[in-house]
Formats: sequence, structure tokens, C-alpha cells
Amino acid sequence: MHIKVLYFARIKEAVNYSTEDIQLPDDVQTITALKNYLSLRGDTWADLFNGKQTVRAAINHELVDNLAIIHAGDEVAFFPPVTGG
Repeated sequence: MHIKVLYFARIKEAVNYSTEDIQLPDDVQTITALKNYLSLRGDTWADLFNGKQTVRAAINHELVDNLAIIHAGDEVAFFPPVTGG
């Protein structure tokens, strides 16, 4: 399954790019599974996506929870929680 992933704010700064196209393995079908998959890329990725930091997700511009299903062609965005001021 092929998807586009976007990274914003401190996540973008940490991984040093803002977007990528990913061909996911068949067993990666939810936001949780995608976070786990990304966390295997190394220490920086694990720090962001292993569940110790809050990382919000959106699929096709709609906020979703970690159990949301990802479909081929989806655009998944990751960003830190937004605080008001």
C-alpha cells in the first residue's frame, strides 16, 4: 500500500524533511501500526513515534485516533499537539 506522509513542526525538524511517499508492508494498516513501523527507523524516529511523546495524526486532513485505518493513496500527517494562547 502506497501512502504520502507529512511531518509538521518539531517532528519535521527532528526528521529533517516534511514529506515522503512510503510503500507500507501489508501488516501496517492503522495509525498505531504506522507509528510502530516508523519508530524502527532509528533513535530519532523511536523517540517520536514509540508512544512516549504525544503525536497527533490526520488522514486526508481529518484528525484521527491511533486506531484509524489507513487506505492506499491516503495522506497521513503527523504533528505535535496544538496549544492555544
